[in-house]
Amino acid sequence: MQKVLKSACKQVLALAAVAGLVLALAGCVAGPQQAATGENANANSQYMAQVNQAVEELSTKLGAFDDAVSRNDVVSMRTQADGAFAALDKLDQLQPPEALKEVQEYYSDGCASLKEALSGYVDLYTEIDSATDQQPFDYSTYEQRLSSIQSAYDTGLQALRAGDQKVTELRSDQ
Repeated sequence: MQKVLKSACKQVLALAAVAGLVLALAGCVAGPQQAATGENANANSQYMAQVNQAVEELSTKLGAFDDAVSRNDVVSMRTQADGAFAALDKLDQLQPPEALKEVQEYYSDGCASLKEALSGYVDLYTEIDSATDQQPFDYSTYEQRLSSIQSAYDTGLQALRAGDQKVTELRSDQ
């Protein structure tokens, strides 16, 4: 399980770097039939700055979550997961300018999948931690559940990357 989480943290850090690159492009993004006025460029740039800030916050929160996992601290894990959920909510609830509405749809889809994966991971870890001799954890479902969590995580990252790719496409369409 820690392997999945460490991979998740590394990929989110990579996503933060990508978001930084996207931020550099965002000021030039305009809609297909929209002139790249200073106001549009400013709105696009502000939106992408908010995206970058949310992704950086998410990366920090997932780092704290990883620390809780490494200490096998289920209570801290839940607390840190809640922090990651808040960062995902920030990203999900951003109000994009018209030219970037499709980008936000990708980000929202990615947030939903990442929240599903994080919840699944915490639930699985909590069940394992709370197992007793009288009610042992059913390890026969472990691999399938972990695979499902990884799939939700991968789907979330793919959606976030698709949003970043859309920004790049909009930039190249100018």
